[in-house]
Amino acid sequence: MIYLDNAATTVRKPDTVAEAMVKALQGWGNSSRGVHDTSLQAARGIYSARCKAAAFFGCRRPDHVAFASNITESLNVAISGLLRPGDRAITTALEHNSVLRPLYRLQDEQRLDLAIVPADSQGCLDYKSLEEALRQETKAVICTHASNLTGNVVDLRRVSELAHKSGALLIADCAQTAGTRPVDMEDLGIDVLCFTGHKGLLGPQGTGGLCAREGLNWRPFKVGGTGVQSYSRTQPQLMPTVLEAGTLNGPGIAGLSAALDYISSVGLDKIAQRESELTQRFYSGVRDIQGVTVYGDFSRERAAVVALNIADLDSGAVADVLAEDYGIAVRAGAHCAPLMHKALGTQERGAVRFSFSWFTEDAEIDAAVLAVREIAERT
Repeated sequence: MIYLDNAATTVRKPDTVAEAMVKALQGWGNSSRGVHDTSLQAARGIYSARCKAAAFFGCRRPDHVAFASNITESLNVAISGLLRPGDRAITTALEHNSVLRPLYRLQDEQRLDLAIVPADSQGCLDYKSLEEALRQETKAVICTHASNLTGNVVDLRRVSELAHKSGALLIADCAQTAGTRPVDMEDLGIDVLCFTGHKGLLGPQGTGGLCAREGLNWRPFKVGGTGVQSYSRTQPQLMPTVLEAGTLNGPGIAGLSAALDYISSVGLDKIAQRESELTQRFYSGVRDIQGVTVYGDFSRERAAVVALNIADLDSGAVADVLAEDYGIAVRAGAHCAPLMHKALGTQERGAVRFSFSWFTEDAEIDAAVLAVREIAERT
């Protein structure tokens, strides 16, 4: 199988990730739930992972890294935890449903004043419209760092400057960029950086979290056991406890910690360069094939994603042929990005998404280009 669906999840992981998870499964207890050795091993391991994530994302304090089961959860934690009834928020047409649906729910249930900034026909954010949508009463801008459909990268520094000028927070969805390019929340002006472990970070599924700046007023998304202040009726307010009710995924966090070590050993810049080369190799091979339409802006920085359609074929049909006849795994359909498909005009048939990782080989790219060419020639 040639696996080119890394924007959904990476399948090829460093061997050290599985090794760390097995070690944690066999030796870690429940962090913060005791002073015996197994509990302390878990606590030390999880704190070490916080420190690594804080350094990796430019977060000033390790205790302001809160772990979650994935980025869907951390985005829900951030959106529901910082927005109050009647607040105004802004998001964009580039967003995944992990951003849109929590905002729609607040709009329906808590009178959230929601503005959605459009994208152009290439799927690029309209920054002028963003600036016009911002008002002094705007509480937050929730924005992806890179579209999971087109791979277009958003200039988060520009977004943060606009947001902060009006007094708004920037909550960033870094699902497609964490682990594939430098993302420093201090440098980019991100107030809350949400990440997932199982994509570019090369960690296990069931891991993710957020990094937050100091001084935010959190309303916990969920409440429950914490191992501290057990006689209090309310969730303890100190970070990260306020956002981490219940037992953490210790083995998963151990795997994520090992993945962060691996990325640091290879070098993030090296990974970013390699993924850029793979993306350009594939794009150069398919862009001029008759009947192929490629979506997105390839003149700027981008994630390792290429979405396309072939003639008038349904995207699902193309993905089935790629899987059954060529042994190539891709993602077809709507990609949980309904507004992006509307901007691209692909609502009816979706698109076929190819996405690459550090472990993708040149020969796999060439095989995928050949497959697209042959399918196009048969239509």
